[in-house]
Amino acid sequence: MIYTMTLNPALDYVMHPLTLDMGFTNRSSSEELHCGGNGINISTLLNELDVPSIAMGIAAGFTGDYLLKRLQEKGVASNFVILDRGYTRINIKLNGIVMTMVNGMGPKIPEKKVDELLARMDVVGAGDTLVLTGSIPNSLPEDMYMQIMRRLGGRGIQFVVDAPGQLLMESLEMHPFLIKPNNHEVGRIYGVEIEEPEACMPYAHKLQEAGARNVIISCGGHGSLLLDENGAEHIVPTARIRLVNATGAGDSMVGGFLAQVTRGVDYETALIFASACGTATAASKGIAKRSTIDRVVTALYKKMGRAIPGTIARDIEENRVRAEEDEKKGSEAK
Repeated sequence: MIYTMTLNPALDYVMHPLTLDMGFTNRSSSEELHCGGNGINISTLLNELDVPSIAMGIAAGFTGDYLLKRLQEKGVASNFVILDRGYTRINIKLNGIVMTMVNGMGPKIPEKKVDELLARMDVVGAGDTLVLTGSIPNSLPEDMYMQIMRRLGGRGIQFVVDAPGQLLMESLEMHPFLIKPNNHEVGRIYGVEIEEPEACMPYAHKLQEAGARNVIISCGGHGSLLLDENGAEHIVPTARIRLVNATGAGDSMVGGFLAQVTRGVDYETALIFASACGTATAASKGIAKRSTIDRVVTALYKKMGRAIPGTIARDIEENRVRAEEDEKKGSEAK
């Protein structure tokens, strides 16, 4: 089982303002409301790919109730600790000429609720994957990820860490199965400016030498790289899209990679699929739907001049047939 952890979930309220003038009333042309938080994004993507996962974390108040209700409606299994006070935060995203965001603080989390969360995590065992990603609320210890990994260490669990700066570096002593920083995060860690995957590869080796088994570094429109646990280097480009919203693209990469690795495919194929998932989400208003992922996978393999592997090609065809059948049933119902 794949478990995802979201310690500071949110409702992402995306607005499309016609103007954005400080000190004046501005109007929005449309709005969307999404369940946010890195771990939730990954579980949502996995659910879209029909890969079982359980989203874990902490929720509070009527906003937390709404978030959990929406996850249930989508078919995403969850196991959240519910706080007695406070509210799951709301993040405001103003999607105009440039994206402007105002992220909420989130509720204060008492120690007894932390203990409850840790107790619930004892269900994670040998052969399972635990994804630790996103920010840590101010009311929790800065080393919360390390506390979790040390508690669960030695059980045969695969840890996946996608966290900024010091959080990421501290996790390496636990030899995580996968880490996925982007090029800017790697640049801040090592005090350099890097853009292309080729320039990032030496730093992927440094991160692997420090303890990571597999290292993915995403580089936006320049592509992405994987240094796998066997020492092989892989670099893939991105498919061309119209950027809609980059929120969740990195999470979708993690989800896409794990979805394929759990099926036993080779690392390079998993990276290509992961890249397509990230790109598909960047071209979507929320986490990408399967039909969009399939289109981007097809476009990416075409761009690379390579044939789509049989297992992925069969999945694409089966999903196409299923979608046509669902559309036909919907038409007949009308």
